[in-house]
Amino acid sequence: MSHYNLFSHAANRIVGKAVGRRIRRLAERVRVLGGQPLDLILPDGSRLNFGQEPRVVMAIRDPALLPTLTHPTLGTLGEAFVDGRLDIEGDIMSVIASAERLAAADGSPPTQRIAALTARHTPQQDREDIAYHYDVGNEFYRLWLDARMVYSCAYFQTGEESIDAAQEAKLDYICRKLRLRPGERLLDIGCGWGGLILYAAQHYGVHAVGITLSENQCSFAKERVRIVGLQPRVEVLQLDYRNASDQFGEGTFDKIASIGMVEHVGQKHFPAYFALVRNLLRDGGLFLNHGITSSDAEGRTVGSGVSEFMEKFVFPHTELPHLHTIIREMAAQNFEVYDVESLRSHYARTLAHWSRRLEGRLSAAQVVVRDRTLRVWRTYLAGSSLAFSQGWLNVYQVLATHQKANGLTQLPLTRAWMYR
Repeated sequence: MSHYNLFSHAANRIVGKAVGRRIRRLAERVRVLGGQPLDLILPDGSRLNFGQEPRVVMAIRDPALLPTLTHPTLGTLGEAFVDGRLDIEGDIMSVIASAERLAAADGSPPTQRIAALTARHTPQQDREDIAYHYDVGNEFYRLWLDARMVYSCAYFQTGEESIDAAQEAKLDYICRKLRLRPGERLLDIGCGWGGLILYAAQHYGVHAVGITLSENQCSFAKERVRIVGLQPRVEVLQLDYRNASDQFGEGTFDKIASIGMVEHVGQKHFPAYFALVRNLLRDGGLFLNHGITSSDAEGRTVGSGVSEFMEKFVFPHTELPHLHTIIREMAAQNFEVYDVESLRSHYARTLAHWSRRLEGRLSAAQVVVRDRTLRVWRTYLAGSSLAFSQGWLNVYQVLATHQKANGLTQLPLTRAWMYR
């Protein structure tokens, strides 16, 4: 062996020992704080306990990952799992909670959001981003979504409902908030697999139009409309919202919903987005904006890297605004905000349902998606449930009206009609 190789080998051993000492110090800090039910298996096979009987085991497959563990975040641990450098044993929700406590013991500071630095939100970029996420395959989403394929926060009356019942309750809640009446025209911007437009047409007698950028979602929704025989009253279009003014005339719709869409718009495009909604909405019409928001007013990441992981692996270029940004931009387009409601606890439960359903069908999922994709979604669903539980993320429904003339709105004096 050359003198250089001898020196390099010795240096690696010194670095390895130093890293090992730092990892053991981290384990000691966790134990002092009360410990957690975690075992860490190092590449040499040695096992490090974090103070309690283990319910979660993390096995390091790549020695090069060890330095990262001296300052872990949920983002770095999630990325290591996606790349196969780290394997896990145990309930995925417990794994994510354990990883969060491990990261919290190090106290990593907030950082600027990746999306805020890289997102342009051109039509081409948005098409690619939507295809990346939503065109994974309808069969994969069928495994863990409800029967209506509703991919947004459900609504729980007690917390004990099934995901199917909670999603139907959410659709009905939106229809009540919008005060839908037979014969009215409803536009759903970012309609997904068509859950809302179908429900509104079937149960409230409206004429509904849904638009989406996803080819898979559009085809699926059109087929569902055909199967239930609602073609005359329900239309699904693969259409960029920026082209909606060319497709529909001013004041075409009585009510407009945007469910889980605003996150994909990009904050610099909010003026154009809300102006479009205003122009498509009739005078005195209602608009409901339902979207995930950041808990940090400065747009920094919180929660030990959950947002960073989502932006990198799940929702490229997604920007999560603070609630005040949404309301300010809506007010700038002469929307009068009538009602604001946080559904954070509802989304934590929704994501926990999705995560458990996916974990229960891992064998079936392995047939329809690659292992790496499955690892991404397992991490994303469980991690996002934790993010909403901890308050790092929120989701708000903002109900607003737009009228050109001064004077009182025609809305009731109380909100009792939402909760009948």
